[in-house]
Order: sequence, then structure tokens, then C-alpha cells
Amino acid sequence: MSKRKLFLGVVTGAVVGGLVTLFDRETRHYAKNKLTTVKSGTTYMVKNPSETVHNMRVALNKLNDNLSSGSSNLMNALEQVEGSLEKVSTKSESKKELE
Repeated sequence: MSKRKLFLGVVTGAVVGGLVTLFDRETRHYAKNKLTTVKSGTTYMVKNPSETVHNMRVALNKLNDNLSSGSSNLMNALEQVEGSLEKVSTKSESKKELE
């Protein structure tokens, strides 16, 4: 029951906060423009579902490529750090042996 009350309180607060912000004329104008843009985009997607699926597939492939590239770059950076740490530890060990 308490989870439901918490969720209801959060939603009510968000709705009330959103309504209060709409008292400002610029905010209303901005919200109206954004809703119009979303509506036209959604209408286009509904009328052209195959193109929408294709665009989503292209975007997901691009995201996948970026993640793969990023993970490769991260692995290379970690290998370089590991190599540098090995060099530093080797030098410090050789200094200790000379002393």
C-alpha cells in the first residue's frame, strides 16, 4: 500500500508542477511547439512504419558500432596503462635491488 501512495504522490507532484510551470507564457508556447513537433513526428511514423523500422535499425546498428569501437578503444587504453604500470614496477624493483 505504501508503494502505491509513494507512486501516486510522485505522479501528482509531477502533474501539479507541470501545470504550475504552464502559467508562464513562454513555457506554454515552448510546450505547444514541442507537442506539435512530437505529434507530426508520430503521425509520420504511423503512416510510414517500414521507414520507421528501417531508421530504427540503422540507428541501433550505428549505436552498436559506436559501442564496439568505444569498447575497443577502452581495451587498448587499459592495455597501455597496464604496460606502463609494468614498466614502473620493473624500474622500482630494479632500483631496490641496486640499493
